[in-house]
Amino acid sequence: MATITTAILAETRQLRPLNILHDLPAVADLVEACFAGTLDADGRRYLQQMRRAGKDNSFLRWATTMVETASMPLSGYVWEQDGQVVGNVSLIPHRQGSKRVYLIANVAVRPELRRRGIGRALTTVALEHARERHADEIWLHVRDDNPGAIALYEQLGFVAHHRRTTWLANPDRGVRLNDLGMTVGARQGRDWREQEHWLRRAYPDGTAWYQALPWLSLRPGLGPSLYRLFLDAEVRQWAVREDGHLLGTLSWQAIYGQSDRLWLAATVTGGERAVTALLLNARRQLSWRRSLTLDFPAGEYADPIRMAGFEARRTLVWMRIDETSAVARRTSI
Repeated sequence: MATITTAILAETRQLRPLNILHDLPAVADLVEACFAGTLDADGRRYLQQMRRAGKDNSFLRWATTMVETASMPLSGYVWEQDGQVVGNVSLIPHRQGSKRVYLIANVAVRPELRRRGIGRALTTVALEHARERHADEIWLHVRDDNPGAIALYEQLGFVAHHRRTTWLANPDRGVRLNDLGMTVGARQGRDWREQEHWLRRAYPDGTAWYQALPWLSLRPGLGPSLYRLFLDAEVRQWAVREDGHLLGTLSWQAIYGQSDRLWLAATVTGGERAVTALLLNARRQLSWRRSLTLDFPAGEYADPIRMAGFEARRTLVWMRIDETSAVARRTSI
């Protein structure tokens, strides 16, 4: 019996599965053309990897057997017109414990061909692909300034769960924070309990499958110290206090092949100056690094983050379909 995905492909001759032996460079060019204004360093590096992979025969031979387990977009669909790839959707499988999670990514259509139903068709076939492989959850993210796409995804059953802003800043040895009247020092072991609580609020488990916070690297104690030594991982952590009260912490860990990431943990209210002080201190202390990236819940401490010299690169709405609940609803009808 034909699957729903096969039926969709049969109805639309221009829609076909991604062919990793031929399509990766064309898909990289399409994604770059559609999102050139919002690509960060990690995004540009990601496209370079796709182009290199498209020319690496040994990688392609391996990839044909790894489509459903690898984290690169080896699985997906393209929309072809006049022999050119003009639309794309990628499917990236993840695991969250026992859950099978799919991320629908790189939904891209050439600007002159938008509003013709191509994006809907690509997203629909990606949804059915994930469902036929028994996905427990299906996620995607979309810029918050793209209401048309958000409306489309809501029509397809996606529900917004998180809004997160990516902030970027250049390190600067000349940064000063004297006028804030706060002193930033090294994070102490006794700070961990409160730091962990704040971190879990700012980086909830619901997003950990995609961007896992390096818990073991951040914890105090002998075990984490040995772990960092074994991995040759460089980690720095700072804390800021006022009248003896901890108001926030900031952690940094160099990640090979990615922009340096900061993990901010702060009290829910009343930590404005503390947040600014922590981030200014990081820009000064990490002056030899190329750039710094902070991911944080949208709208939280936005002004203090800007005061520290960080610029909002983008805000993404993370949307999800919980297939376990959806299946239960469908079978009860």
